[in-house]
Amino acid sequence: MAYVVSATWTVQPGKEDVVRDAIEKLTPPSRQEPGNVFYQAYQDPAEPTVFRLFEIYQDEDAYSAHGASEHFAEYGLGQAIPVLANRERAFYETIG
Repeated sequence: MAYVVSATWTVQPGKEDVVRDAIEKLTPPSRQEPGNVFYQAYQDPAEPTVFRLFEIYQDEDAYSAHGASEHFAEYGLGQAIPVLANRERAFYETIG
């Protein structure tokens, strides 16, 4: 079973470019992590302050390694998360 993460980042108004830049920098190294299966962020043009990230890891340990990575510390914790108005995460396991 794979470990699935669905994250929703709601940005403070006017900070959308800060978060978009962080996600663009965070995505390539996140996709290269040993336990990463899929990593994709997206934004609905009708909701410009809401970013969604869909992530799949081989297991929960791989997700924990992502959260402890240098690139997540720099771009996620250091750049994007400080300008969020809200951060939600949901965790799942795949079936079959």
